[in-house]
Amino acid sequence: MSTTQYRGRFAPSPSGFLHFGSLIAALASYLHAKNQQGLWLVRIEDIDPPREMLGASAAILTTLDAYGLHWDEPVLYQSQQSDLYRDVLKQLAEQKLTYHCQCTRAEIKAQGGIYQGQCRKKNHPQTNSATRFRNLHGIYHYHDLIQGDYFCPQQLAKEDFILARKDGLFAYQLAVVVDDIYQNISHVIRGCDLLDPTVRQLSFYQQLGYQAPQFGHIPLAVDATGFKLSKQNKAPAIDNNNPTPSLIAALNFLGQHPPKDLYAYSATQIIEWAIENWSTDAIPKQQEIAFCQ
Repeated sequence: MSTTQYRGRFAPSPSGFLHFGSLIAALASYLHAKNQQGLWLVRIEDIDPPREMLGASAAILTTLDAYGLHWDEPVLYQSQQSDLYRDVLKQLAEQKLTYHCQCTRAEIKAQGGIYQGQCRKKNHPQTNSATRFRNLHGIYHYHDLIQGDYFCPQQLAKEDFILARKDGLFAYQLAVVVDDIYQNISHVIRGCDLLDPTVRQLSFYQQLGYQAPQFGHIPLAVDATGFKLSKQNKAPAIDNNNPTPSLIAALNFLGQHPPKDLYAYSATQIIEWAIENWSTDAIPKQQEIAFCQ
């Protein structure tokens, strides 16, 4: 991976329209990249068809464009990466770094919620099996660009995690790392819900022999009851026709303190101000912040 150029990305799943929580993640990753004269890419994580909403991919891109968040290279769709994912799985199998697992979620939950490696030596067939990665590294600590030193529970960090699901779909951990390598991503700015999954990705990078990106995790926007604003929780879509209020709110959420006169500016002008005045140090060092729309 080249270290001479900043390459960031925003990778939404097309399970619904962009909401405020999505906006702050997209905005933070965009501003962090552009403040350092870097490139910003968009990747659509469309590898889970049962969860996808018809038309959501196009709607997400329309919203990003309306908010002045313009990508620098053609959009990558994970659904077009299947051959690459299969190649990586094949290489890992040849290196005996994967195995088939038939444990159910209920069985794992009954054992404390963390898979204990029961299937490592059972030689299950591929049929009706998930494919797990032999996690030989178990990295549990890293320095986060925003949150500082982060430590994940070691038992979770050592877990053999899933790369391909029983239903034949590719798992998030496989696709995200393979695509970040494929796109030469140098920095990943995203929400704190991925603080723990990052240690798995770091272990996977190390096993694959690639340098991992630098990671930074912004606070999650949660509602009054403490639930994350998300498509699953039916968070309302942001307004494409009037982006200014949402942009200002997102900048305030990220600790950037935009001046009041920005309310009279266009989305493009607000983004220009935000790029020039971006401060990673100003982002609150919290994992969650209550936000009421």
